[in-house]
Amino acid sequence: MRYSDQIVEEVRSRNDIVDVIGQYVHIQKKGANYFGLCPFHNEKSGSFSVSPGKQMYYCFGCGAGGNVITFLMKYDNLTFAEALKQLADRAGITLPEEDNSPQARALRDKKQILFDINKEAAKYYYLNLKRPEGQVGVEYFRKRELSDDTIKHFGLGYSGLSSNDIVGHLKKLGYSDAQIIEAGLASFDEKRGTSGKFWNRVMFPIMDATGKVIGFGGRVMGDAKPKYLNSPETPIFDKSRNLFGLNYAKNSRAGYMIICEGYMDVIAMHQAGFDMAVASLGTAFTPGQAMILKRYTDTVILSYDSDEAGTKAALRGIGILKDAGLKGKVLDLRPHKDPDEFIKNEGREAFEERIKNAENTFFFEVRVMQSRYDFSDPVSKTEFQRELAGKLCEFEEALERENYIEAVAARFGFAIDDLRRLVADTAARGGGVRQIERPKSGIAVKKSPDDGARKNQRLLLTWLSDEPAIFPKVIKWVTPEDFSDDLYRSVAKELFKGLEAGNFSPASVLDHFTDEEEHRQVAEMFNTNLVEIETKEQRRKAFRDIIYAVKHSGYERQKKELQLDDPDYLTKTIQGKKELEKLSHADISPDD
Repeated sequence: MRYSDQIVEEVRSRNDIVDVIGQYVHIQKKGANYFGLCPFHNEKSGSFSVSPGKQMYYCFGCGAGGNVITFLMKYDNLTFAEALKQLADRAGITLPEEDNSPQARALRDKKQILFDINKEAAKYYYLNLKRPEGQVGVEYFRKRELSDDTIKHFGLGYSGLSSNDIVGHLKKLGYSDAQIIEAGLASFDEKRGTSGKFWNRVMFPIMDATGKVIGFGGRVMGDAKPKYLNSPETPIFDKSRNLFGLNYAKNSRAGYMIICEGYMDVIAMHQAGFDMAVASLGTAFTPGQAMILKRYTDTVILSYDSDEAGTKAALRGIGILKDAGLKGKVLDLRPHKDPDEFIKNEGREAFEERIKNAENTFFFEVRVMQSRYDFSDPVSKTEFQRELAGKLCEFEEALERENYIEAVAARFGFAIDDLRRLVADTAARGGGVRQIERPKSGIAVKKSPDDGARKNQRLLLTWLSDEPAIFPKVIKWVTPEDFSDDLYRSVAKELFKGLEAGNFSPASVLDHFTDEEEHRQVAEMFNTNLVEIETKEQRRKAFRDIIYAVKHSGYERQKKELQLDDPDYLTKTIQGKKELEKLSHADISPDD
């Protein structure tokens, strides 16, 4: 449900962010803030900051940031309502009963309708297997050696040859075309009207961690394209934050998870007794999925196809696991392509043995690196040794680096003293292999030509939140309308309004936004600090330059938005230029 701003503010203000985060992350006071290792990406330098004054956290390494509610949502993969309830219980606050107004009921019921539609569709597809037209689906599953119990356990099914069947079935149950389309089961065009997305495919229901059907994957019968088709993203289905099979794997007692590429790999592994297997959903393994896995385990084994594409996926996955703070291993399936094929040919015991001997991620990367060199050629072998030395330089901890030097020397028959010297020389030269490009957090930071203008705006917002006393000097020259886009202007309006009232809290601004990317950006706005300011004159110059830059970018934006035929175009343009000219000669300081 949607709680009032007053309730959200009360819960947030009654849960000190330092106390809450301190239960999850070891943080130490340094100056006005607390610092520790970021729980959202792998690091050794402690760039995770918690501000008791702003009641916000921000990681200067990966950009994750927000307030106490955001932290619980991200750390424990909770919804906003779940995080708010947990914090309310912690503070002894009783949340109000659900709002039963027509608007609130409509909003609350919308997702439930989509869950219900997907559930009915899953039942329909499953029952199709028992009909004559579903025999082709049964034959496919038999060919893949799936038992009746496995088919039932995963709710597998078949979509018929007609794309209209599922639409007709759901409409008979009272659902509208618009609802069926929003659930991701159909699309509309003027020629065919509303028609189902899935037809002549074996169906794999995708469930969330609680077992609710949120989408489908379908494998075509025959040679049509695409071979696999997945539900589009909907209000209840986000591919990057769900994993196929997680509803079962989360209960595994193995102590680790195995992530593989496809639905059939997961199903075959579960049928063979490996109930810890999950798969990404028609997309590459994502940082968001890694954070979900972190809720249930600290070790993940990558089990990708043993072809070139699978190797690239494993290399990327290794980086994502490291960034999430998860220990990783790589399953060697050679000479077979995937887990399903391996189990069918080698059996359960052999697969279990491969799991026990899963490869250390460092040695997997080295093995891939080695494949590019010819050891019979001295030049090529030496190049390999140099690249290997560079890779060993990645270990910042001396003891860990030494352990790997010893292991590498033993594995390749290199003289350990020679390898140790090569690593030392490489490190002294500042050498090292080029790092594989990997996402460092769940957020992809996009650069644009406006980044310079936005940085000045972030600097001003941070300065204001750190030193509210400068507000009268700022408001003389700058207004929220001088900020570059809707998000920045919204934050500036809340900040200026709060400072005028004398009760501004940076953390409260986040209550107006629900999107994770917006939370990250807002947190950054209040954590962009100036560097190398040592004298009062440097401080005065920085303040004046930032004020001018924000005003100038606001003027340029507003000028672009004016129409040439606007009767006030010339007047407003001239007025803006005069204000900038006046500001350029003004003697302003944050301290006078």
